[in-house]
Amino acid sequence: MCELGEEAEDEATLLEVRALLPVLEGRVSKMEFARMLSGEHDSFNAIFSINAGAGGTEAQDWADMLMRMYLRYCEEKGFKTEITDYQPGEEAGIKGVTFTVEGDYAYGWLRAEIGIHRLVRISPYDSNARRHTSFSSVFVFPELPDDIAVEINDKDLRVDTYRSSGAGGQHVNKTDSAIRITHIPTGVVVSCQNERSQHKNRATAMKQLKARLFELELRKKEEEAAAITGDKKEIGWGSQIRSYVLHPYRMVKDHRTAYETSNTEAVLDGDLDAFVEAYLLSRAG
Repeated sequence: MCELGEEAEDEATLLEVRALLPVLEGRVSKMEFARMLSGEHDSFNAIFSINAGAGGTEAQDWADMLMRMYLRYCEEKGFKTEITDYQPGEEAGIKGVTFTVEGDYAYGWLRAEIGIHRLVRISPYDSNARRHTSFSSVFVFPELPDDIAVEINDKDLRVDTYRSSGAGGQHVNKTDSAIRITHIPTGVVVSCQNERSQHKNRATAMKQLKARLFELELRKKEEEAAAITGDKKEIGWGSQIRSYVLHPYRMVKDHRTAYETSNTEAVLDGDLDAFVEAYLLSRAG
């Protein structure tokens, strides 16, 4: 239409094209979104977990920074979050945290973040102001609806109770309401401590266990299929996916897509859409 309008010097046609462009861009955007988030479980809510790597206080502080980053990202996306398990560090930061994420396509968006996240900076905990490298892992599971059955044998479970260690709440450190469940055959451990009721904490922990076991079974089938076909697709679980460098220069780079930015402050404040979309589009292709 542009070519025809220019050839005929028809200003009305060119004006019509300009009016159509936003409509077409909107349609293309919706098509890209549908292609990115077309996975079987992408529309589900998510269970998000962060764990500090080796390195003591430095790694635990990095895990705390990641928690803040992801909670802000979820807030910007309009997702509702609730911390179900919180393990503070000895001096600063956190050893680990688990929170649920409720919202449209929460799992579809957040699955892009599964893997190891690396931080390089001058440590605020080093009196000699040396550069440190820290690692934390991120795991994301789809929160399964009740109509999806996952068989769990009570004989395979070890259930421990302990006192809550999270921040806030009058019940913290006063009652053994927190629950830790170990699935003995797989070694999967889940815990919940945000409710006053031991019964409610157990129900939430069982929901997390169900999601973890479901994910393990899916991964097993993917690996078996890859072995048969010789298709060695990167799963990304446990691999270093992104580096956040704050010294000697400032850069955040995703190693899967090569997308990078020097605006590290914005990223650590939760501005992650560009990274997430670049990864999801690359996988959809």
